[in-house]
Amino acid sequence: MKKKVTIHDLAKMLNIDSSTVSRALANSPRVKQKTRDLIQAKAKELGYSRNVVASNLRSKRTLTIGVVVPYISRYFFSTVIAGIEEHATENGYQVIICQSHDQIEREQQMIQTLLSYQVDGLLVSISMETENTDHLKHVLNQEVPLVLFDRKCNGLSLPTIHIDDFQMGYEATKHLIDQGCRRIVHFTGSDQISIYHDRKQGYCQALKDHGLVVSEELILTSALKEADGKLLAQQVLDMPLRPDGIFCANDLTAISAMQLLIEKGVKIPEDIAFVGFSNEPLGNYLSPALTSVNQNPKEIGKVAMQTLLGELSTKPSPDTDRLVPAHLVVRASSLKKG
Repeated sequence: MKKKVTIHDLAKMLNIDSSTVSRALANSPRVKQKTRDLIQAKAKELGYSRNVVASNLRSKRTLTIGVVVPYISRYFFSTVIAGIEEHATENGYQVIICQSHDQIEREQQMIQTLLSYQVDGLLVSISMETENTDHLKHVLNQEVPLVLFDRKCNGLSLPTIHIDDFQMGYEATKHLIDQGCRRIVHFTGSDQISIYHDRKQGYCQALKDHGLVVSEELILTSALKEADGKLLAQQVLDMPLRPDGIFCANDLTAISAMQLLIEKGVKIPEDIAFVGFSNEPLGNYLSPALTSVNQNPKEIGKVAMQTLLGELSTKPSPDTDRLVPAHLVVRASSLKKG
């Protein structure tokens, strides 16, 4: 096996002090450019590679960030990750990504694994099952900076990056009311999850503000997966008095619900107008295209990483709640009035 080239080998070959070689390989301005070029060229010629682990042990930093999301495959989370990675790379950090599949046990395992890798900080979007927060408290007890995004965590004061879900739930519902809808169904997730609770509250407030009754029979709860969309759509078809609008708390469920309703002969938006949430790219290619809330996920990722960098500094930010702007993207699925 070929022996790995070390800094000391380079120093001996070039007859240069090893500390100077080390600085040159780190591109330090303390070493003259001509000397830096000589050392770096020799290192490249001999296939030298820096021992990152040893360097990190000396600095007590690994320059890695752990990210835990429910599903990497979801457009929202994959785009948040893109924002995180972009800003992390600009600041010299690498990112390790894990997914919880919206299960608290897996979330606990992933966080423990990331801590064992000695990540410098954690960015987490908690699972739909996360009520017990002992594993998050453990992170704080280890003095590892932790920032949440998208989903807020009750009972813990943590920096959290999200949109105003109440306001966007309100605007989505108001849009349907403005289009003439008077019997609006809401597809929601667990009330334990902040985003679904807040979106539902926005829906209820919009109905009240426009003189419409909030009816529990029109609020349908599920895990908001693709299969749930078809089940909820069938419940809508079975209602004695069919609704004229549906506001869904995510696009995945809205898209599958629309597909089943169209198969059953329902005209969208003429019979039932639709609004989703998260602005999945697929929604733009449906016929009719889906009106949805753009959560600005890449900006959420960027702001989350910026906030974590602040937590890693000597002067962490006192802010515990940071809002990223969102907006409604209106398309044909909701335009009853054309």
